[in-house]
Amino acid sequence: MLSRTKVIAALEQKRTQFSAYQAKQRTQSALVDTRLDKFLAYSSDQILQRLAELGVDWPGALPTAEYDQATRLCLPFSLAWRSHEDARGWALEILRNRPVAAVDGSQIMPTKEISLPVAAIQIGWFINYHRDGRYEKDITFDVVAPGDLENAGEASDGEFPDWIVNQFRFEAECDRLCTLMADFANLPDESRPVFFFDGSFVISFASQLRPERAKPYLTAVQRLLDVSAALRVPLVGFVDSSASRDVLTLLNTVTGPDNIASTDGALMGPRLPNWGDRSPLFICMRKDNLSVNGRADFYRQVAFTYMRLSNARPPARVELPVWLVEEGRADAILDLVRAECVAGTGYPYAIETADAVAVIQQPDREHFYALLQQFAEREGLTFTQSRKSLSKMARRG
Repeated sequence: MLSRTKVIAALEQKRTQFSAYQAKQRTQSALVDTRLDKFLAYSSDQILQRLAELGVDWPGALPTAEYDQATRLCLPFSLAWRSHEDARGWALEILRNRPVAAVDGSQIMPTKEISLPVAAIQIGWFINYHRDGRYEKDITFDVVAPGDLENAGEASDGEFPDWIVNQFRFEAECDRLCTLMADFANLPDESRPVFFFDGSFVISFASQLRPERAKPYLTAVQRLLDVSAALRVPLVGFVDSSASRDVLTLLNTVTGPDNIASTDGALMGPRLPNWGDRSPLFICMRKDNLSVNGRADFYRQVAFTYMRLSNARPPARVELPVWLVEEGRADAILDLVRAECVAGTGYPYAIETADAVAVIQQPDREHFYALLQQFAEREGLTFTQSRKSLSKMARRG
């Protein structure tokens, strides 16, 4: 149980650290304004020329032609509404007869509180056809059995690592998206769903993994982008709260030295004042241990923009395969993203729904373990639960 008085006392003890942090942020903000003025004095061609002179292969990002059309990194949204009802009317018109789909996943991790090493992965998807009230929701469920967990190695005291389950889930989400994209590939363009991926295609987190562990993530994302490009099925990566620094890295590279320590979201936030405003599209050229070692060339296949979709949060990062930009389809797809976020009150409705379909709640976990116990008894397998586990279930009623 949390003690209110002790929490407040603990926060007050660290008051000076919080104040110092915010003072540093204000100093950085002033520096950003100065450096941004210098950066914006360059045209997109001059930026590319400057990068060539510096010999920088991975400058964080490259400007697209939209950069020269933006006013201080802002491409304003042309519409404004008097009420949310008006906004919903616009969104419904944009989405009419245009399918939108999303995939998400959930998992049950292995635990030493039961005698059998086992995990599970549930992948859910939602397709809204925006026609005649038609939609599709479904799941797949897969058990990660002892052999799969043992192949991950590193088990100790009967406890198996979580990383293998996270990897399987990521691969399964990408596989399901690829399968669904293929299912709709033969339809006319306007009948193919826009598919949402809940996250970034630029998976720098994998650079922290051993090469053999990173490879499945890299392969899964490369396949996602390849399938989208080969089948010409629109794909969107959505990051609600991004800590990426790709544009800021470009700014630092062009105007440095003395790098600014911030994020793209903090940079873009004050420059996208109104709902629907967005930054120009950039091509991702992130420098990390994957890209510099030739293991993530697909970063170059990803375009991204920052878009104001809520007044209460920083702009969201929205990613598209570069082929959509090259074919002049980005604006239409980004309007669909806006419309989905109107329907989802600031977050794409399709992703919210896919998450609700896929999520495994505590009662679901307990049901899974009950079914596992029945299975074990039928198969003559030993199945026991720790007293701690049984006590938890009893307390939760």
